[in-house]
Amino acid sequence: MMLSLIGLSAPDAEAQQLASQAPPVPDYSARILTPPAPRAPRINGPNIYGQRPGSPFLYTIPVTGDRPITLSARGLPKGLTLDPQTGQITGRVADAGDFRVTLAAKNARGTGEKKFRIVIGEKIALTPPMGWNSWNSWAGRVNEDLVLRSAKALVSTGLINHGWSYVNIDDTWQGERTGPNQALLSNEKFPNMKGLCDQLHAMGLKAGIYSTPWITSYAHYPGGSSEAPDGKWTREVQGKDTYKRIGPHHFAEADARQWADWGFDYLKYDWDPNDVASTTEICEALRKSGRDIVLSLSNSAPLEKAADWARLSNAWRTTGDIVDIWGKAPSGWQRGYAEIGFGQDRWAPFAGPGHWNDPDMLVVGYVSLAQAMHYTRLSADEQYTHITLWSLLAAPLLIGCDLERLDPFTLSLLTNDEVIAVNQDALGRQAVRVSGPEFVPPPAPAKDQPLPAPSENPGGNALVYAKPLEDGSVAVGLFNVGPGETTVTVRFADLKLGGRRSVRDLWRQKDLGVFDGNYHVSVPSHGAALVRVQKP
Repeated sequence: MMLSLIGLSAPDAEAQQLASQAPPVPDYSARILTPPAPRAPRINGPNIYGQRPGSPFLYTIPVTGDRPITLSARGLPKGLTLDPQTGQITGRVADAGDFRVTLAAKNARGTGEKKFRIVIGEKIALTPPMGWNSWNSWAGRVNEDLVLRSAKALVSTGLINHGWSYVNIDDTWQGERTGPNQALLSNEKFPNMKGLCDQLHAMGLKAGIYSTPWITSYAHYPGGSSEAPDGKWTREVQGKDTYKRIGPHHFAEADARQWADWGFDYLKYDWDPNDVASTTEICEALRKSGRDIVLSLSNSAPLEKAADWARLSNAWRTTGDIVDIWGKAPSGWQRGYAEIGFGQDRWAPFAGPGHWNDPDMLVVGYVSLAQAMHYTRLSADEQYTHITLWSLLAAPLLIGCDLERLDPFTLSLLTNDEVIAVNQDALGRQAVRVSGPEFVPPPAPAKDQPLPAPSENPGGNALVYAKPLEDGSVAVGLFNVGPGETTVTVRFADLKLGGRRSVRDLWRQKDLGVFDGNYHVSVPSHGAALVRVQKP
């Protein structure tokens, strides 16, 4: 491609050209349900955060409201300090302990407080990670500039004020193994990895990176093993499967130390099939690195080894790659988002604080997904179903879109704090279906053909999912998987609750009243309602 954008690197210029050629965003402004955040301070995010003893600590208090806001904290453990302007809690805590903290925020409009637990112990990722990953927007075009611009957009759009914190670099950063430790260094697209991590941390964000135990990654860049003892690597032929193997010489410890030295906080470790030996090796290497690094396995983790994934990692992909369609995908390695989301019940027993089932990234906003950059093919109602379901599933929430092209509707989906609170609930339970039939995804369209019209789901179209919450209430998703509007009913007996219960609409952040025995609502085709049911 001939490049005409002066002063930009080739990958960056190509990415900008592709973005500029993307079709316009549909006007979904009339479909926004999330109310504006109050102008007085409101502290958002989880009620709990975990770190290991002696590890570097970084937690940015998510808070909305008119700026400037001054933050304070009572009960911080020894070794931690809070910057009252940035809201960043940093430092190190030497000894294990469970610390009860009160966070406070003040601006010209008022004050706000939140009870918060800091748990220093063996577990990290006590709530599902939230952030952004480069692959579904930039794929192999990613570079340092695009990552920094995405991070700045995470801050400037206010997403950071709702708990979005990880900025994760996917495949194609890898260079060569050099030096005495034979660690894998970055290529010319990422000339200063430590400097990049430092900049992300200074913004209050966390940094993620990608690797594989294979000799070569999916995108045909160096992996974590080699045929050669010095780790020398030769690009293998695209389209061949010869690279999909683990070499006899492994570099997990050297790579983990390098990632820790750079300052990374998250690792996506990608190969298929996931195996226990490789997972154990990278788990132990990360633990020896001197830094807490969240370990997220990808992809299609075998269910029969789920107890091992929960023991060794913080998250694991339960599926192939997600794609922005409702039913089955034309490509064999991809899955439509509804097929994935409504098929997670069998994984539910393995989810909990520190270890999460991962149904893959969010497909809202501008994405590529192995295609030209485009606005998601999901309708507004399907996007509500997507975010509602992922929140109920206690799934890692990783945005996959171009953050510099966020439209108001997409932003409203990602900034509803009552919906996010369901995902971040400290109890860590995953929702399961409590009424309605099993979802059967419609057949895949022929490649490059229009998506089929909505169809009837065998057995019925009304599905109800329930997720118990730490405070004793229950988050309930009411879904319509059929072609026309329908009434969906949740019976309180199905929630193991009885009598009269109050119901709150979480998308609208509005109390709906007290109901006796059940609650019902009319839901559009492929749409969802999300409510919290509790004692009056």
